[in-house]
Amino acid sequence: VQLQASGGGLVQAGGSLRLSCAASGRTVSRYNMGWFRQAPGKEREFVAAITRSALYPYYADSVKGRFTISRDNAQNTVWLQMNSLKPEDTAVYYCAAGNQVLSSIGDRSMYAYWGQGTQVTVSS
Repeated sequence: VQLQASGGGLVQAGGSLRLSCAASGRTVSRYNMGWFRQAPGKEREFVAAITRSALYPYYADSVKGRFTISRDNAQNTVWLQMNSLKPEDTAVYYCAAGNQVLSSIGDRSMYAYWGQGTQVTVSS
């Protein structure tokens, strides 16, 4: 499956952005879908994930209550709605697809497919 992330940009602190991840090649309904981010000089970290059925979303503590992950398997698309953005949310955001068990849904090594990343910059 090929993943294309988009929707990043420059926003002021407190603002919102909505990232999209469009899939092609295979339907995303086969996969758990995740969002990760990587800031300069830091490791890529888990942000949010959603199971194949969309019944169970998972969030990193740092974004809980501010970010919402959703998916539409018919549109082969996953979104990450980001509200109340903070400067520390600045990073390149990546979407990913995997078939892992739920206990590993936050483990980036368990995702087989990755998009190219989209830059999110939050100014103070």
